[in-house]
Amino acid sequence: MRIAIVTDSTAYLNREEYEQDNVYMVPLSVIFKNEVYKEEVDITSDDFFKMVRESEQLPTSSQPTVGELTTLYQELEKEYDAVISIHLSSRISGTFQNAYSVAKTMEGLNVYPYDSEMAGAGQAFLVKAAAKLARENHSVNEIIEQLDKIKKETAIYFVVDDLTNLIKGGRLSRVAGGVATALKIKPVLTFRGGEIIAYDKIRTKKKALKKIESLLEESVREMDYPIVATIVHAYCENEAEAFKEQMEDKFPDVRFTSSFLGPVVGVHTGEGAVGMSWTMDINRL
Repeated sequence: MRIAIVTDSTAYLNREEYEQDNVYMVPLSVIFKNEVYKEEVDITSDDFFKMVRESEQLPTSSQPTVGELTTLYQELEKEYDAVISIHLSSRISGTFQNAYSVAKTMEGLNVYPYDSEMAGAGQAFLVKAAAKLARENHSVNEIIEQLDKIKKETAIYFVVDDLTNLIKGGRLSRVAGGVATALKIKPVLTFRGGEIIAYDKIRTKKKALKKIESLLEESVREMDYPIVATIVHAYCENEAEAFKEQMEDKFPDVRFTSSFLGPVVGVHTGEGAVGMSWTMDINRL
C-alpha cells in the first residue's frame, strides 16, 4: 500500500526534512493587521517576529480550511492509497477536526487523521517516525500503533518570557497564568491531554531550563532505549544553541537536534520561548 504522510506547518520541519521524508504539509496562517500570511509560505519566523516587535497590535492565528485540506488530499489521491494526517493538538486548534471532517468525504482515498496532542518538536517526532515506517512498507494500522507508543513516551517542556499571549489566546488557563504573572515567575509548561498546563513554578528562566534538564536526566535513567531530543526556540537562536551545547556535553548518549517555533505557535508563546522535547529514537532501535 502506498501511504502518504501529511502534517501541518506547526511541526516546523525544515525543507530538507520535508523532501527527505516525502512529507506533505498544509500551512496554518497568522492574521496581522488584516493581512493573512500562510506560515512558512508567505512569511518566515524571522520576518514575523520582527513585525511583532514593531507593532503594538497582537496577531492571531487560524487553521487550514476544509477546502485547503480537500485540495491536498485530492492531489495525493492520484499517487497514494492512504494518507496518515498528523496534526497539532485538537485541544488548541481545529486543524485535526477539519482533517477529520474532510476524511469522511474522501471516496477514493483512505485518510486517517491523527491527533498528536502536541505541537512543534513533539509533533515532528511523530511525523518523521510515520514517514520512516511508511518507507519501510508498514501498514496503516502498524504505523498508528507505533505512533501511539511514541506519543506515550514523548516529553515536551518549555518556558516563555511572557504568558500574556497564552492567556489571552485561551491556550493557558487564566487562573494558572494569572498567578504566574502576578508572582513574576517563569513556569515550566507542558502538554497534558493535549492541553498546555503549568508543570512547575520557577522564579527565573535559567532555573526553569535547569528543571527541564533534570526531567531529561530522569528520562535517561528510566528509559531502556536510545533517546532523541530537540531544542526549540522562538526567535532566540543563540540562547537555544547555548542550551543545546550544554545538553550535548551532559548527555553524550542522547542525539540532539534543533528546531524553532514559527509564527502560529509564536503568536501564543511570544519571542524568547525556549524548550526541549524528547522521545525514543527509532532510528537507533
